[in-house]
Amino acid sequence: MKRTHNPSPSPRLPLHTRGMRIGLLGGSFNPAHAAHRLISLIAMKRLGLDRVWWLVTPGNPLKDNSMLPHGAERRTLARAIAAHPRIDVTLIEDAIGTRYTYDTLAWLTSRHPDIQFVWLMGADNLAGFHHWARWRDIATLMPIAVFDRPGSTLAAARSPAALALSAYRLPESKAKALAARQKPGWIFFHGRRSHLSSTFLRDRHRPLSKQD
Repeated sequence: MKRTHNPSPSPRLPLHTRGMRIGLLGGSFNPAHAAHRLISLIAMKRLGLDRVWWLVTPGNPLKDNSMLPHGAERRTLARAIAAHPRIDVTLIEDAIGTRYTYDTLAWLTSRHPDIQFVWLMGADNLAGFHHWARWRDIATLMPIAVFDRPGSTLAAARSPAALALSAYRLPESKAKALAARQKPGWIFFHGRRSHLSSTFLRDRHRPLSKQD
């Protein structure tokens, strides 16, 4: 049966107050895993964030979502993985009826200009960032923090988006200034990495066929 939802113009958002620094980590979280948590913890420490919101999406517009579990199911597992008082797991996009990252971020920044948002992403996403809808505009909405991922370092550094935004890249030493920086602005963080990925976890738990 086709899933439907009724978007609300004023959804209930996680804890936030004027002047907060909040990191936004979007994705299908199918399933959530320790690498998502690691990125969030590093972001809070290095960027001086007050909180991190995980935006569990209705589905990635660039992927087949026909077998994607319901958002509420993915949120429940993500909350168990996050297990941190300053990480909030949300279904904001379901609530406001957005599908693309730009639309979600534009909605948040227009309604909460007094919050310093930072978009968080793995290096594997930066490698394909130029395929995202209005990716250049995303960079003008809020600063971006990119976290190294195994096997994605070179592809991310040489990606069309990284090259196009190279003039706005800050050194890691300026991390605490990123949230308040005039957009665009971004940082690439090196350091601790996790080899876990949602694809790996799904493949590990997928039943073998007779041919396998």
